[in-house]
Amino acid sequence: MEATIQSRFTNQKLYKVPTVRCSATTGKAASVFFPNGLGSNRADWQSMCAIINSNSAGLIPYNSSSSSSSDNTKAPMINGHDTSATLDIVPVPKLPRPLSISDLSPAPMHGSELRVAYQGVPGAYSEAAAGKAYPKCDAIPCDQFEVAFQAVELWIADRAVLPVENSLGGSIHRNYDLLLRHRLHIVGEVQLPVHHCLLALPGVRKECLTRVMSHPQALAQCEHTLTSLGLNVAREAFDDTAGAAEYVATNGLRDTAAIASSRAAELYGLEVLADGIQDDSGNVTRFVMLAREPVVPRTDRPFKTSIVFAHNGEGTSVLFKVLAAFAFRDISLTKIESRPHRSQPIRLVDDADAGTAKHFEYMFYIDFQASLAEPRAQNALAEVQEYTSFLRVLGSYPMDMTPWSSSSSSTSASSSGSSS
Repeated sequence: MEATIQSRFTNQKLYKVPTVRCSATTGKAASVFFPNGLGSNRADWQSMCAIINSNSAGLIPYNSSSSSSSDNTKAPMINGHDTSATLDIVPVPKLPRPLSISDLSPAPMHGSELRVAYQGVPGAYSEAAAGKAYPKCDAIPCDQFEVAFQAVELWIADRAVLPVENSLGGSIHRNYDLLLRHRLHIVGEVQLPVHHCLLALPGVRKECLTRVMSHPQALAQCEHTLTSLGLNVAREAFDDTAGAAEYVATNGLRDTAAIASSRAAELYGLEVLADGIQDDSGNVTRFVMLAREPVVPRTDRPFKTSIVFAHNGEGTSVLFKVLAAFAFRDISLTKIESRPHRSQPIRLVDDADAGTAKHFEYMFYIDFQASLAEPRAQNALAEVQEYTSFLRVLGSYPMDMTPWSSSSSSTSASSSGSSS
């Protein structure tokens, strides 16, 4: 006995389906016959089921006009057979493209639309340094030095521009410690002349001031000038120069002045009571540019290399040997700085005659004028490694050779503010 199974759909949608012939004795399907010449194997049956499922979602109703037009259309092939059926391709939705590294941190051209992190608020000298290092960059203010390091490590920023030393105030020790703690590379340097101004609310006279706020180094750099101006004011330290200017403007303090840049006066609506109040006109701050990847050392322009090392506890002769490794190869050192060894600050030495001696352990930071692409620099570091227990290259990068003047600080600050 034969049983014919057919499927009919609502809204007068009729589709041709295969016929299943059942055995009269067992009642099980003996064979499957497909219309239009399809075979009777399992693969054909699965293929036709897929066609029916797709057609049920989007085919036009089956009528005389559609059937006549479909007869004139060449049917596609399924498993090598001519189905003579109309196949509609089910549209595939447009899926979002997976994120790549280029999406997280695009690689723009050098100095163009880079995201540069700096410590402070808009109007800070660090913002001016970021604008000088990377013109037309997108400057990102950070409230702390460590936040700027983390912004680069977490791909929030592409670069960081942070101060490491000042010609009057000396080294910024906090950033030297952070250079060792984080794995960023020094890829450049920029020197920025510091041009301090005495700022106050509009209409405030110098005689009415009772307090001056600014960064501790800025207060120290203007100490003699403030005294010569006849200002008997209290000095109050603040996190940064531009932050002090913002604080005075936000709180409407008419008895308080701030020491900051002229760019900060423009941003926060303050008036410049005195211009260029730094005690020394040669007040310059050196900034380093940090990135996740180092630059390729070259020999076609002046390069500087920064390293940090720790000696193995054999005494002061180790430092002499390290310095001699550079001197014998005619490599000039531009800086040497010692910082306490955080993980091992004290070394105990037992002496039978003198008892127990305590020696302080230090990390040494050295900058020298040579590129790692030069054989003499490579040989010097190879010799230094023999004398030290720890050695790390912080970066080999181009030196800042641009000329500067005492008035270029305010100019670069203005250009940096207009571009960021």
